[in-house]
Parts: sequence; structure tokens; C-alpha cells
Amino acid sequence: MYGKVGVFMKGSSMSNQSQSSSSKYTENWIPVRDISNGMIILDNKLMVTGVKIKPRNIFILDQSMQDGVILGLKNFYNTIDFEFWLISTDRPVDISGYIAKLQVLYNQTSSPVMRKLINQDIQKANSFIENNVTDTEYYILFKDGNNDIINKRIRTLITGLANCGLEATQTSNQDLRIILDSFLNGGMNTNFGTVVSMQ
Repeated sequence: MYGKVGVFMKGSSMSNQSQSSSSKYTENWIPVRDISNGMIILDNKLMVTGVKIKPRNIFILDQSMQDGVILGLKNFYNTIDFEFWLISTDRPVDISGYIAKLQVLYNQTSSPVMRKLINQDIQKANSFIENNVTDTEYYILFKDGNNDIINKRIRTLITGLANCGLEATQTSNQDLRIILDSFLNGGMNTNFGTVVSMQ
């Protein structure tokens, strides 16, 4: 979160509601106490966590496989018996390492044809950077105050998504910071884009 002296997390709740609502800085009124162990810990001691779903383009599959994934997702969503949020957010792609490797390869290659092909790849990669290319990330989040219930729900989500042919892992601290940043800043102060949320 952004404040007067840079980026920091809210350490404690405001004792006076009117004082918190008149604050100029977001971190003084959001109910976040901490982010740790892949969970957002709220002032009321509830914890927000969930899973990050690895994107998969099902539209390159044949029609029967596409239908199978979609049917699996429908059945999976119908088995979730707790409140959850389905969230997507954009995250910038860092391809600077890839460009550096191409540049080294270009310098080591003597063949004019190979140099031309590598140079074309470098130019294409640079155009991606100039156009702010992003990856879209998908999350299923929920909140609860009981660690045993949280762990059971995370296992249920990962298993259910695996049955649909999708890979998922528990959210990391960095994932949750990016989601919060996207919500609070509307994508205007960062390159992460805006967030779409559904219940």
C-alpha cells in the first residue's frame, strides 16, 4: 500500500472510526493487519486465502476435451459450499532475461542468416515490453478464521481443479499483495491492471 513515506503495510487498527475515515492514506483504514503464510490476516482475525490457478488455453484442445473441461468446472463450482471470490488480475511479464540471452547469442553468432533471425526475435521481444504485455492470473479466494477449515478448503479447491485438468497452488504472500494493490489502486498506480471479481 502506498503512503506518505512509500510502501508499507498497516500495523494496527485505528481506534477511532472518524479518525480512520478522514485519513489521507489507504493503509490507515483498510482492515488488513498482516500478510503471512499465504493469507491476508484481517483486523477481526479472519484470514483471506485461496488458490492461484495456472492459466490454460482450452480452446486449442479438440471440442470434446473443451466440453469436458467446461463440464468439469460447472460441477466443481456446484460442489463449493462456502462463499468465495473468483478473481482475475493482470501481471506484467518480465522478459528482460530472455532478451539478454538473445543478445549474448547474437554476439556469439557469426552467420549473417542466424544473426538476422536472432535480431528479429530481439525486436519482437522489445515490442512486447513497449506494449506492456501482461499475463492474466486467476484466483479463488475465501475467508475463514479456522486454520483447519482453511487447509481443508485449499485441498478441496486444488483437488477439484485438478479433476478439471487445471493446476492450482495456494496463494503466496506476493500473490496477495498484487491482488490488494490492484483493488486499492485500480491499476492506475501500477502496471498490474484492474481486477474483476465475481461471487
